[in-house]
Amino acid sequence: MAQARPGAQGAPTQPPQDAEAANDPTALARQFTELAQRSSQLVARFFERTARDPAGIAQDDLGLARAFGEALTRLWGDPVRLAQAQMNLWQDYMQLWQSTWLRAMGLQAAPVATPTQGDKRFKDELWENNLLFDYLKQSYLIAARHTHGAMAGVEGLDEATRRKVEFFTRQYIDALAPTNFALTNPEVLRETLSSGGRNLLDGLDNLLDDLERGDGSQLRISMTDRTQFRLGENIAVTPGKVVFQNELMQLLQYAPATDKVLRRPLVIVPPWINKYYILDLREKNSFIRWAVSQGHTVFVLSWVNPDATLADRGFDDYMRLGPLAALDAVREITGEPDANLIGYCLGGTLLACTLAWLQARGEAGRVASATFFTTMLDFSEPGELGVFIDEAQVEALERRMARRGYLEGHEMAATFNMMRANDLIWSFVVNNYLLGRAPFPFDLLYWNSDSTRMPACMHGFYLRNMYLRNALREPGGVSLDGVPIDVGEVRTPSYFLSTMEDHIAPWQSTYAGALLFSGPVRFTLAGSGHIAGVVNPPAANKYQHWTAEGELPADPQQWLAGATQQPGSWWPHWHAWVSEGYGGGEVAARTPGSAAHPPLEDAPGSYVKAVAEPSVAEAK
Repeated sequence: MAQARPGAQGAPTQPPQDAEAANDPTALARQFTELAQRSSQLVARFFERTARDPAGIAQDDLGLARAFGEALTRLWGDPVRLAQAQMNLWQDYMQLWQSTWLRAMGLQAAPVATPTQGDKRFKDELWENNLLFDYLKQSYLIAARHTHGAMAGVEGLDEATRRKVEFFTRQYIDALAPTNFALTNPEVLRETLSSGGRNLLDGLDNLLDDLERGDGSQLRISMTDRTQFRLGENIAVTPGKVVFQNELMQLLQYAPATDKVLRRPLVIVPPWINKYYILDLREKNSFIRWAVSQGHTVFVLSWVNPDATLADRGFDDYMRLGPLAALDAVREITGEPDANLIGYCLGGTLLACTLAWLQARGEAGRVASATFFTTMLDFSEPGELGVFIDEAQVEALERRMARRGYLEGHEMAATFNMMRANDLIWSFVVNNYLLGRAPFPFDLLYWNSDSTRMPACMHGFYLRNMYLRNALREPGGVSLDGVPIDVGEVRTPSYFLSTMEDHIAPWQSTYAGALLFSGPVRFTLAGSGHIAGVVNPPAANKYQHWTAEGELPADPQQWLAGATQQPGSWWPHWHAWVSEGYGGGEVAARTPGSAAHPPLEDAPGSYVKAVAEPSVAEAK
């Protein structure tokens, strides 16, 4: 589902040492010897793994050779355009030389290139105050701008190839930033001099830890101090019970916080790409705890972290054993014939499919209202994620999943991280490996790193029918459990929440999905991105949201032009919509479970604690 932006970095791995200890040749030699031994062991393990599984050697599944081959052929085939691009690049460099000489002589000179707003890579003051580092910074920014412009401007490419070239050109540019190298990063140089090079040895130690966590064949960059979090202790701590479970999910019901609650229960269907507790991180930012405090009887599905035994479970299995099974259990526990449902991202796509399935069977009344967080139903414009989804890539992915029975969680996480490489990859490379520091303990990044697997059958169905065929928007384009479904027939009152800076589910695409329904639809747009825009408690007083009354126009920009901007969180706006329109009045507070469904264990349950990768200690 989603990736998170990093928080503050720079927590030291160990307490600062004095200069004498940092430069102790005996201690440094001992550490270097230990690191050399670990490195040799990792190399040996890598070759053993490669010999056992030669198919695991990296292939060009992304089709980059073909895409860049075609782009470069067309670029070289237009000598006039290429010459103009080279001339523009030369002119910028000449201006940089001139401004640098002026500054060297003590004169004022305007910069030729400056970092974009929000670019945190060049925050060290030496990037601006030191002549050499300022020249290095501007030289990189000039080259980056012209390289990206030349490759993104190649004419004659089909849209899919153009997007692929543009995206991976940006990855190449970001990787070559001077901040990513020890000799060209002033902060790293300063740390190296002050510690006698201890930071580089500590960084190598961190690098080996991450390689070992990837079994020696893959680098899994640590984004947070994983030892600082314990599910049910300092994260995912809202009181509740597991009241039902099957092979795909556990159903959690939370203890009431008010004497009276809304009659209709609230059921949350999270995505199974990540774990549900993004909505229950800590007390101060838990949507689940907040909803409970507003008088909702909250249930949430906690999906299993699947292994090869669930390889044949499909999308319709997730519907039957997920929201449909949850609705049955909630009705038996509360005695209510219907419920309000929330679906987040992929969970929202499943929720829409469930609504259409219920509509086709004449059972739409089981859901009183539906809320969709950053959910795509029309996949015609999938955003940057579309770079990774075409026929060739899906076929390659299906071959890999067929060997194991599932998609590894870290493989999908790596894809999401590439979309924000400077924030989610290179900042940690600098912090962990060059500065030799441990990543800061940050709850959101802990959740982001707690990846889950995808069953082969389900994931193949989802990619082909949603992304490749975009079949969900077509009447009868998708069949689930033997029933052709049509989301256009859904009349359930719905609330769509999207976010302005969402790079996983672009808000214009989620808006197009909202237009598919036949029932009343309320659309709300929040500030920030896929995670921060959703997990935005009112007490934080952050960001803003846009709302509008009446029918949705066909053009999302027309909707935005007529919408009213409100400060702060969208949570109260949604609660007013669901409680006043579909709450059903009040009843006495409900304790978790019932005679038919006695509590099985405390929240957060056992399913959420299953990990998709070994810890560093286990890898060692």
